Amino acid sequence: MTSTVFSVGRDCQLVVIGPYGRIDLTHVTGFEARQLTAPIRVDRIDGSQLAAELPKGWDGHFDLERGNSAVDDFIAQIEAAYVQGSAVPTGTLYQYISEPDGSTSTYQFNQVVFKLTQSGQWRGDQSVKQRLDFFAARRIRV
Repeated sequence: MTSTVFSVGRDCQLVVIGPYGRIDLTHVTGFEARQLTAPIRVDRIDGSQLAAELPKGWDGHFDLERGNSAVDDFIAQIEAAYVQGSAVPTGTLYQYISEPDGSTSTYQFNQVVFKLTQSGQWRGDQSVKQRLDFFAARRIRV
């Protein structure tokens, strides 16, 4: 349940279902998703403009503090499948948001592909930060 009249980071829960099952992301410290569109602009002969933004999927990322090998193992499975000649497998991502009015909004990201853009820097007495990027063909409300 939310504790304010607006959304804050702790109001969001994320579940990643990879092609080989659920991925338990430990210590998620940030999440961002943004809609991708293709702009269309028409300049009519009378001087007025028309516009459209055609949906072209979603992308984003997870910021993580490495707590176990789950993300590294997940990416290794995807890479191994590709090297063995399989198609790049996709997954599903669920975002649950506790709304200020007490309700819950649920969004499902479909046909998700992942990329480990930061595996982490290993330094004495510092946490290992990772970043997992994703692209989804579509986001729907469920």
